[in-house]
Amino acid sequence: MGGAQAGLVVRLADHSFADYVRGSDYGFRVQAYATAVPGQPVADWPRRAVPPYRKCYGIDPDEFRACLDSPDAAVFMAWLNGRAVGHLVVTTHWNGLAQVDELAVDASARRKGVARALLEVAGFWAHKKFLPGIVLETQNNNLDACRLYESCGFVLGGSDCLRYKGIDPQTEEVALFWYRLF
Repeated sequence: MGGAQAGLVVRLADHSFADYVRGSDYGFRVQAYATAVPGQPVADWPRRAVPPYRKCYGIDPDEFRACLDSPDAAVFMAWLNGRAVGHLVVTTHWNGLAQVDELAVDASARRKGVARALLEVAGFWAHKKFLPGIVLETQNNNLDACRLYESCGFVLGGSDCLRYKGIDPQTEEVALFWYRLF
């Protein structure tokens, strides 16, 4: 795991997964919404500043129970100095790519190489299954995630401005789909 912090280990999830998820903080601070421009670096995307607010997605560990024992899925946990600090759920998507269904790192362990290490393991998993690449999704208000994916070799493949309207008709969140083809 190039550049990863000493004491960082990624392995398949175990019986501690549900407790770790329930005890972690996955929130992040939103300060702007970006207009994604395919082919342009994230740093150059136009942004509209908003009054800062905290965004937190509710994660239900039971949602991924079936992935723990499926040959077409895996749940990986990242441990930093013996403490669970992140996870990644990967499945085989209908289009033949590995799909990262969820990537989350506890707020206390960010910027320590955890997400990058989890993405490297997802790449290894995809290669082992002879899949041609990886797809994942984030939003236009999670710019740290966008920068991470870009730095890991992912490219923006598309967006969906209606994906979150069912949750909140007034939302300005746009789903961004990132791809890393091998």
